[in-house]
Amino acid sequence: MSMGAYDEDEHERRERKATTVDADFDDERTEYDGTLTYDSGDSAEELLDQFRELQGK
Repeated sequence: MSMGAYDEDEHERRERKATTVDADFDDERTEYDGTLTYDSGDSAEELLDQFRELQGK
């Protein structure tokens, strides 16, 4: 068979693969308990100063 020739078996295999739904998974939502904290490291004024400096360029 030459490159690009139509292969009906391959087409059917791909069609079956594309239309199969994998329902073999846990559909319960995972619940996380805890807190999230972050520190940007800069104060609001320092960030505003940096923003103003960038606006001036």
